[in-house]
Amino acid sequence: MTESRKITINPISRLEGHGKVTLHLDGTGEVEEARFHVTQFRGYERFCEGRPFEEMVIITQRICGICPVSHQLASAKACDAILGVQIPETAKLLRELLHMGQYIQSHALHFFYLASPDLLFGWDSDPSKRNVLGVIGEFPELAVKGIKLRKLGQEIIKALGGKKVHPAYAIPGGVINPLGESDRERLLAGFDDAFHTANTALELIRGWTEKNLGEVRRFANFSTNYAGLVDDDGRTDMYDGKMRISNHQGEVLSEFAPADYLGFVGERVEPWSYMKFPFYKLQGYPDGCYRVGPLGRLNCADGMSTPQAAVEWKRFRETASEYKGATLLYHYARMVELLYSLEKAESILHEEKVCGNDIRRTGPPVNEEGVGVIEAPRGTLIHHYWVDKHGAIRKANLIVATGHNNIAINRSVELVAKEYIHNGEVREGLLNRVEGAIRCYDPCLSCATHAVGQMPLKVEVYDPKGSLLKELVRE
Repeated sequence: MTESRKITINPISRLEGHGKVTLHLDGTGEVEEARFHVTQFRGYERFCEGRPFEEMVIITQRICGICPVSHQLASAKACDAILGVQIPETAKLLRELLHMGQYIQSHALHFFYLASPDLLFGWDSDPSKRNVLGVIGEFPELAVKGIKLRKLGQEIIKALGGKKVHPAYAIPGGVINPLGESDRERLLAGFDDAFHTANTALELIRGWTEKNLGEVRRFANFSTNYAGLVDDDGRTDMYDGKMRISNHQGEVLSEFAPADYLGFVGERVEPWSYMKFPFYKLQGYPDGCYRVGPLGRLNCADGMSTPQAAVEWKRFRETASEYKGATLLYHYARMVELLYSLEKAESILHEEKVCGNDIRRTGPPVNEEGVGVIEAPRGTLIHHYWVDKHGAIRKANLIVATGHNNIAINRSVELVAKEYIHNGEVREGLLNRVEGAIRCYDPCLSCATHAVGQMPLKVEVYDPKGSLLKELVRE
């Protein structure tokens, strides 16, 4: 019998934002507890109060440089509701095109830059090689394909919003400007190569999954609920639709208008993280755990609406039938969605009205609150604003994708740690597996740190020599 010990992984690598993991080993060297801590605090809801609601599309997209389009679109939809308008068909097509550009660049970024080093080199490989530079060195053709694929998504965003990051495009009531014919033709020219790369990635992850089913079975494979937006036929809908929550057996637990989310989604705060813990209200906390994002969407939907993705969805579901809750299947599901995004974007670009000029409806605010919900690449994103009679924000609530997944991420971390760490043996490859459990969700921690309530706070003041001068604690 030895003393219990605490192991800290800080920072977690290959994800957006700042977080750490603490592992508590008992006297026999077995994992007693594992937690995922989000250590940064942003507080966007609070400092948006008092701002004109029209500014929210610009303010909230500054939450993140990886998924600004998602926040801009969810915000714009919430502002549409405050205005009480239905945006023109052309504006909706252009917003969806912008949305698919975000999906293409985001899913390509995660798979080729962040996830592929573990898949290509293995969990226990040399950390100095297990990164995007290592992929470029040993798999240059694949790396270049990934870079070009991401570029297509960024070019779509730039063609509409003027720049690749933090574009100015979606606004309350529609969009800022139309799409030119020359930009449409230029963008369409890039799709043949993009489809080839997407199918190459699908073959890679499908083959990896088939060869590593034992690992898939062991690696944080657990039952949860699943959530996402679906259309009237129950197929995945990334921009509109009803919100559906299904259980692990595929039974629909609830299906509701996104604006009614408060009746179904609750939020909990824990003292050891700045990220909230959303849960399915009808099951309570923490039993009401649900997963969003690629795995959540594909598991709760009845299909996909584009032809190639519909075929791949069926193949995915056949593979996932026995391992439906396997966290590693997030990578596979993400590539099915990448194919869908390409098909959807190409289809929109072929629409006659996409280059139309009817792009905005406007007027004074007529409603005191508005809810905007979309499926961001990482999962369901909710923006909810309350305004006064002048249209100034009285209150704002944001529930982001990574937040929805918070209970599940913590469970995944603990399950992987308990599965692979035994007898006090802790080596880099095992800790990388713990990090890998988090990377499966592709979390965006900058987006997710919006705590509610009275949060514990400790401030320590040191002198230039490193001596502690004062400690202030708020419980």
